[in-house]
Amino acid sequence: MLRLRNGPRRTGGRLSIRAVTGSEVAATVGPSANSRVVEARNLVREYGSAVAVAGVDLQLGRGEFLSIFGPNGAGKSSLLGMLSGALRPSSGTVHVMGRTVDDREATWRRHIGVLSHRGFLYGQLTAEENLRFYGTLYGLSDLDKRVAEQLRRVGLEGRAGSRVRALSHGMRQRLSLARALLHDPELVLLDEPFTGLDPSAAALLRGVLTELRDGHRTVVMVTHNLREGLAIATRIAVQVTGRFAWEGPRHEAGDDFEREYHRIVEDGSPSLKRQGSPGSAGEPT
Repeated sequence: MLRLRNGPRRTGGRLSIRAVTGSEVAATVGPSANSRVVEARNLVREYGSAVAVAGVDLQLGRGEFLSIFGPNGAGKSSLLGMLSGALRPSSGTVHVMGRTVDDREATWRRHIGVLSHRGFLYGQLTAEENLRFYGTLYGLSDLDKRVAEQLRRVGLEGRAGSRVRALSHGMRQRLSLARALLHDPELVLLDEPFTGLDPSAAALLRGVLTELRDGHRTVVMVTHNLREGLAIATRIAVQVTGRFAWEGPRHEAGDDFEREYHRIVEDGSPSLKRQGSPGSAGEPT
């Protein structure tokens, strides 16, 4: 679980908002060491003079589902990228199942499943062939069973033989989720999974995500969809200019979180653009 010391609390029916830093979190109580699935310490990601993530600390135990909200440019995707190992932190560390996330050593990758804006699918291969390819990379012995189960899980059993380039956006999104779950990871990272889905595909995805709340997996989902994110989360966070401006259990957010969310974003921490630094080497996301 995440807990930010002196973070926002509800006073007089309103959430008290204050941006918090990673150093304020370090001394707070989180999951016990042997129950932590993901632990991040003082994560920072810089793109030249722009700071996308500014000292985030995070601890999540098994079975927790964290939804992260925030405006464009808040650093949400950069944070998720560092948790997945796709981005190297400018400073700070990430541990998954007690192993350091390090691109020079790959054993921790077995514990993570990632759904990002890039589907990591091969258009010339069929849906089934894509899953078989990734299953082979993971050395899965029961591949036939796993591929069939995942295709059925995401409603694509009837399109197993279709080439990915012929599938709709929603179908590719569902297949990417099947790929992310194929090796039964303990930590699942989702970046805007509802983007571009029609109501039917969104309903199917919602069902799959609900299944992930089985107490076995830990999930971190970045989304702009407040309704979907709130409905499924056990914890929520609002990221503004690289920091968690609000964080807590879902029940503490109350029933009018949308109004509070806009206030949190408006009252969030100031710009983290560094002064007198070299020109930007990229754009934070």
